[in-house]
Amino acid sequence: MKALCYILLCFPFLASAQLNESDSLKTKASLSLTGLWQGGNVQTLIFRARADFSTELWGKTVFKTQNSYIYQEFGKEKADEDILSLNFLYFNPKRKIYPLALGFVSSNFRRQIDVRYIVGGGASFEVYKKKQNFLKFSLTSEFEFTNYKSAEFNYEQYNGDRTIDTWRATIWINGKYYFFKKAMILAHEMYFQPSVLDRNNFRWSADLSLNFPIWKYLSFKINYLHTSERIVIAGQKQDDQFLTLGFTLTSFPDKNK
Repeated sequence: MKALCYILLCFPFLASAQLNESDSLKTKASLSLTGLWQGGNVQTLIFRARADFSTELWGKTVFKTQNSYIYQEFGKEKADEDILSLNFLYFNPKRKIYPLALGFVSSNFRRQIDVRYIVGGGASFEVYKKKQNFLKFSLTSEFEFTNYKSAEFNYEQYNGDRTIDTWRATIWINGKYYFFKKAMILAHEMYFQPSVLDRNNFRWSADLSLNFPIWKYLSFKINYLHTSERIVIAGQKQDDQFLTLGFTLTSFPDKNK
């Protein structure tokens, strides 16, 4: 079993469906597994998994959940173990403007976040759509509760209490674009999430990817992720960056190809 895990980790594998809440399919699911294992003088283990599922519940309401897990180990010492669950309800998402509700749960070993809850709602706006190309903006408001494993932060005003809660306003920007007769696909998922109560309490994230189709089920993928949290445990850096290379294997071909 361990040998099989190492094989999977040494050869990044991604199995996914094109998940967009405006797609015509009523139920969609995907699973992604990527990783890296290195033995010998330097022992490194990195494992990442993501499962996506969306379905039409009733009428024109769509439920979508995205769940991810990251584990990293260096020299047999755990460096990272993160869990993130993003859950959405879209109401009539085939319209250009439609309401949504959201609920997130996460934990982060590296940032010493024991648990974080976010609940809220807002609206999504489709500002551009031509064939498969699209650009969407969403505006939401959320209440956030975060419980840390330490009470010492980079801003002294938060010291002494492991719990920080606040109201946030978030702008989301999502898009996907096809170039050179679909020989290259650019996708992005970005957000900026400030607190409406404290100007020092904000975070942002930018997730960019380039896909180069090799075959109707297979693409070569370059992915860049940059995340930033303004409030962190004392001594931690506020920014993290990841650049990864791998492959995307879709569970069904793009119907528009």
